[in-house]
Amino acid sequence: MACGNANNSSTTNPGGAASSRSSPLIEDSSSPYFLSNSDHPGLVLVTHTLTGQNFNSWSRAMLLALTTKNKSIFVNGSLIRPSPDQLLFNAWNRYNSMVISWFLNSVSKDITDSLMYFDNAYDTWNDLRNRFHQSNSPRIFSSSCKYPLCYRVL
Repeated sequence: MACGNANNSSTTNPGGAASSRSSPLIEDSSSPYFLSNSDHPGLVLVTHTLTGQNFNSWSRAMLLALTTKNKSIFVNGSLIRPSPDQLLFNAWNRYNSMVISWFLNSVSKDITDSLMYFDNAYDTWNDLRNRFHQSNSPRIFSSSCKYPLCYRVL
């Protein structure tokens, strides 16, 4: 996993900040720090908007889309934010913000307003999951009671 300690060719700007001209992590399509030409903050990754009640199907679709873009690592907690003195700090912030913007584009206006001040995609994802995740137990019970001998034990 990329954690910000990769050796990449960089130069120091007159202001002293390191800038990466051709970082292998950013150019490698298997890297979470890679963006294709079609990736932008206005991109809508899933076809249906999260309204709250559809979280299970929305989250599955979103995770599939993030996985195809190699960005699920930003929401599952396995890519930790580099410290500000590491080379990948700015790249992590940029791609984390991209993932958050994709979330904001795929949720209802009411939900968007509550997500605007999260600083990272991991916390945003966990907030959505904690608020809207529904167990499949009622659905399983409902489908199992289609048989004539099914009854509820109190």
